[in-house]
Amino acid sequence: MLEAASLFTDGAVLCRDREIRVFGRADHGMRVEARLEDARGGVLAEGEACARDGRFLVCLPPQRAQTGCRLILRGGGDRISAEDIAVGDVYLAGGQSNMELELRNSLGGADQAEEDPLLRFFNVPRKAYVCPEQEAAIRQTRWQPVTRDSAGYNSAVAMHFGAAMRKAHPEIPVGIIGCYWGGTSVACWMDEETLRSMSEGIRYLDEYAGQCGSKTMETYLAEEEAFNCTIEAWNRTVEEYRQDHPDAAWEEIQAACGLCPWNPPVGPGSPYRPAGLAESMLKEMTPYPLTAVLYYQGEEDTWRTDHYDLLMTALIRFWRREFRSPELPFLFVQLPMWLDIGAEDTFRWAKTRLAQAAVRDSVRNTGMICLLDEGEYGNIHPVNKKPVGERLAMLAEGMLYGRGEESPRAAERWIRGDVIVIRMTRPITTRDSQPPRLLEVAGEDGHFVPAEGTVADDILEVRAAGIPHPVSARYAWTDWSDRVNLFGVNGLPVEPFLL
Repeated sequence: MLEAASLFTDGAVLCRDREIRVFGRADHGMRVEARLEDARGGVLAEGEACARDGRFLVCLPPQRAQTGCRLILRGGGDRISAEDIAVGDVYLAGGQSNMELELRNSLGGADQAEEDPLLRFFNVPRKAYVCPEQEAAIRQTRWQPVTRDSAGYNSAVAMHFGAAMRKAHPEIPVGIIGCYWGGTSVACWMDEETLRSMSEGIRYLDEYAGQCGSKTMETYLAEEEAFNCTIEAWNRTVEEYRQDHPDAAWEEIQAACGLCPWNPPVGPGSPYRPAGLAESMLKEMTPYPLTAVLYYQGEEDTWRTDHYDLLMTALIRFWRREFRSPELPFLFVQLPMWLDIGAEDTFRWAKTRLAQAAVRDSVRNTGMICLLDEGEYGNIHPVNKKPVGERLAMLAEGMLYGRGEESPRAAERWIRGDVIVIRMTRPITTRDSQPPRLLEVAGEDGHFVPAEGTVADDILEVRAAGIPHPVSARYAWTDWSDRVNLFGVNGLPVEPFLL
């Protein structure tokens, strides 16, 4: 028996300038040969390996960007051929619902997509645990080029990102592996060994085990079916309302359709259990070579932990190990503004934003985009995903090609009398020509009060009446605000800070 992983079927995108790793299933001891041919039938690379424990891995040397290739596997008398293989940039788009949100449900819908045979998606089946159905679903999944029919079912963020990268580099094919699940914690995407290597991971595991108790898989599956019926009915109601009221704001939709009945059951088969999706989804893609990771997650952990930076750092380490790429670029999204309708500000989202920035500052080869000017009041799934994808593309241009743009952030500060002077990494301005808003200053007592600010090139000066000896300054310390007006001259919002 010889079977290539479904990542190596017709239309696959292999990662350029990286070792190509071809893997799949084969009888133990079988000698497996792999050959990559160019569009003219010339041999680009050949390699072989001996299958162990039912799996094989053949490594081929790096190749330049190209199209029209063929991948041939031989072993035990079997021959497998995959046509229309491209070599280009490959990104894994991971996270939770804001990465998962499909283009057809985003602002502008699927009509904004252009057909592109060299922008291709492989969307990992959403299966919560390893079972025959999960294995069959992954075997049946195939790479799909972006067409009018397929575009709407891809991640909106990844679609906008891929389109921007293809426009910037039309000679390079782009493949995107979608691996996400709405409502998941960062802990869902690490294995148990990684979680148990730190106290915060152990806490997540122990808390979930306590919630599950001795619940059986049979009981869990019955509860899951009932929940799915409820949530699917609500989703249908929302979709029907949107069709009749295409310009309705989220607050109006909730008033008409009711609040989302989000209360998924816990249990041994839940996608929300720690370490689950790392096994049933992520590891199915490893060790496929990647250009970079795109990651949008954190909402589910704002209320769970004060140590998101530790968990995310562990996640990056785990993914890099699984993909056998110690320097794998990791591009992630800082949480936008959000507050539920009628809720009080908890500042939990503000804390998580700073934790995300701390990861960027401390972990090598990582980058972060800022979305302070985005978000929707009352809607945790803002529908305008174009800025997200395009800013990730700008970040990729900088990290991979050395010519991108990033949001300004605070670089250093000093105190001059009653003024805190902050030097930014880029020149800044206010978008509406008004004084900057959302600034605060604290004295020695640590109590923050609203402050005034002035900007000049890359310098921001902050002061507050009644605080002659300021100690600290912060910006955008709030879960939600629609008053953001501090931007870089490059048009990107200034990152929140606490100094």
